[in-house]
Amino acid sequence: MLELDAITTLALASILYLLGVYIVNHVHILKKLCIPAPVIGGLLFAIVVAILQSANLLTIKLDSEFIQNFFMLAFFTTIGLGASLKLLKLGGKVLIFYFVFCGILAVCQNLIGVSLAKILNIPPLLGLTAGSMSMEGGHGNAAAYGQTIQQAGIDSALTAALAAATLGLVAGGLIGGPVVKFLINKYNLKSEYAESHTKDYGENKSNEHLHKRMAPTTVFLLQFSIVAICMAIGSYLGNTFTALTGINIPIYVGAMFIAVIIRNISEYNNLNIIDMKIIDSISDISLSLFLSIALMSIQLTEIYQLAIPLIIIVFVQVIFIVLFSIFVLFHGLGRNYDAAVMVGGFIGHGLGATPNAMANLDVITKKYGASPKAYLVVPIVGAFLIDLLGVPIVTTFINVFS
Repeated sequence: MLELDAITTLALASILYLLGVYIVNHVHILKKLCIPAPVIGGLLFAIVVAILQSANLLTIKLDSEFIQNFFMLAFFTTIGLGASLKLLKLGGKVLIFYFVFCGILAVCQNLIGVSLAKILNIPPLLGLTAGSMSMEGGHGNAAAYGQTIQQAGIDSALTAALAAATLGLVAGGLIGGPVVKFLINKYNLKSEYAESHTKDYGENKSNEHLHKRMAPTTVFLLQFSIVAICMAIGSYLGNTFTALTGINIPIYVGAMFIAVIIRNISEYNNLNIIDMKIIDSISDISLSLFLSIALMSIQLTEIYQLAIPLIIIVFVQVIFIVLFSIFVLFHGLGRNYDAAVMVGGFIGHGLGATPNAMANLDVITKKYGASPKAYLVVPIVGAFLIDLLGVPIVTTFINVFS
């Protein structure tokens, strides 16, 4: 047996992430589908480990729990710091409706996962791993909640959640465009903009006020300190809440809640202490390393018996989101060109991740015309706001079926 300590595991995760970046940049289909680089690198390592173990050649054990939890906590904290209530006002009614539809989708995806689990004779919590935590939540949430469910005694939950997230990611990249094309042709929809006008209103910018007063390293340290403080206070509150109520919530829920409060206090009081460009970089680094470590740690040899049930559940999830988008979301958002384009984004992050959604928007608007409203609503909800609904919904389902 080869045992790797925490520092070696972190170093290996970094190398695998860079390997994943190289592979994604040189394999067109992976880049087109927006497959995350850490998923590729980590999955390759997991495959090698599975082959070595199956052949009785070598067993590799990673010391990954602490660093994986650290980066998971940091990532969800940055999500909270990105949740500005002012963005809700900026998007108007359409953003609110889109946000609500995301919540409805999360509930439906979980109901589908649990219901099919009973039909397929697998534990409900295992079916939940192919629900909103891996579909709408993507790999980040899949790894986090998969670990939570696994700690609750459901073997292979982490592996199943990550496998479902990967299947969903591929599906979201493949079907978003065709569904939008169907809607545009069926209703003869046209863009109101003759020229390309695809500004991403959800783009994060540097805080010029901070950079005028402080050196770049000081600004970075301030942002890191804010994240660390939110993690510390949030973890304490989350553990205290669980101890007092008996309701099990992941520790990152408290950290994200504290981060939302700090972000909005800063905005409404003009404190100018948050630089969202740096926070976004911390978020990317945390998620990348978290995913690399999570994928490295999965036991592929444990998922063989779950392959068919997972594929069935994900297939049903794909059918459902297509029907929901065409018959509910499209009509609820106004049955116009902007609504059709937002369907592409909705399918992208409803089955995979925000990069999938933005890739769908890019392909659609380049071919059929610009949709500034879609570029405002989709990234704000998909990247910042969606977890504010997703986290309590998934946590509730986990507690109900534990």
